[in-house]
Formats: sequence, C-alpha cells, structure tokens
Amino acid sequence: MAKTQLLLLDDHALFRVMLSRLLETEPDFRVVAQCSSTQEALGALGRSHVDLVLLDYDLGNRETGLQFIRRAREAGYKSRIFIVTAGMNDADYVRALGLGICGIFLKHSSPELLTEAIHKVMAGETWIDQRCVQGLVKAVENQGRQSRSNQLSEREREVLKGVFAGSSNKEIGGHLNISEASVKSALQQLFMKTGVRTRSQLVRVALEEYGAALGF
Repeated sequence: MAKTQLLLLDDHALFRVMLSRLLETEPDFRVVAQCSSTQEALGALGRSHVDLVLLDYDLGNRETGLQFIRRAREAGYKSRIFIVTAGMNDADYVRALGLGICGIFLKHSSPELLTEAIHKVMAGETWIDQRCVQGLVKAVENQGRQSRSNQLSEREREVLKGVFAGSSNKEIGGHLNISEASVKSALQQLFMKTGVRTRSQLVRVALEEYGAALGF
C-alpha cells in the first residue's frame, strides 16, 4: 500500500520537527518536505509528489496560509490542504473553506486525534474541529446568505445549522421541537439541493457556497 506523502508548512522549526517525528511513526505516512515559508513550500511541491499539505495559518513575516493556498492552486497543486493551526478569526475559517481546504485542526488537540483526522481527510471526508464550528456558523450568518442558501427553507437552514454544530438527528429534532423523521426529510432535501451524499460533504459544499457568494 502506497504511503500518504505529506508536506509540512509551519514557520516554527521545533513544531515542524516534532510533528514530522510523530507522523513518521505511522506506517502509512511519509513526510517528504518540511517548509517554513510559502516560497519554500511551492518549490517543494514542484519537486515532489504531495498528497496532503499540513498548513499553519500564521506563517510569520506577514504571510498567511490563505496566501499559500491561492498560490499553490495557481501553480497547479490540486491535492488536499489541511490547516493545522493555533487559531484563526471566524471570517478566515470561512475563507479557507471557500478556497477548498479539506479541514481545520487545532494544534492543542491530541496527536492521536491528528492522526485520525489525516486518515479521514485522505478518505475524502472534511474535518472541522468542533471548537471552530460555532465561529463558522456565526461568520456565515454575519456575512450573508446569498447563492444556494436562498433556495433553502427555514427548516432546512435550521437543520443545516445543526449539522454544522455536529449534532445528531435526534439532537437537532429536540432543539427544533420536530420529529427525527422530519430532520431526516430535511436532510434528504439538503442532499438533493447540494448534490452530496454524506453529512461531511454537506458541511463542505454549504460553506464553499457561502464563500463563493462572498467572492472567495
């Protein structure tokens, strides 16, 4: 089985070294490059095959992860980018997802959880740390609901908020005072309108649609 080829982009050398050592203990991971700047990472992408970039948001020297994402896409990199950060503001969470990242992981989470998250995003899922979800919902609400959101009913929007928050169908139903069957029905409508089949895909597509409406 081929190993997942990883590139680490973080301006803190100690964190890069520690993260590399951690990831190299996994039999299906291989770190092909450790980079401290956007320019260095773009060069590494040109030299090596990379399946996943683990990207810090604050890269120092007035560089941000969003700048790297845009430049990497312009340079032709089409594979996954996963933000691993100490934190970002709510609007930048939405912007990053609108640029097509596969998830957001907060650095103060456990190493075991990071390994799990990498496996999930490589399987095609979107990983959003639960501590980011409330900020994402707030940012989306504050910045507008154009595009596909205008096609959603009020119930569908409320169910979608519950999905953003990581709630189960039963929890969403209890919060909205509707049956679990009604929640399932609203989810089926959301799946049809967005063209997806899973909750993780629904989160990603919905956020990308909000991002597109804001010109990202």
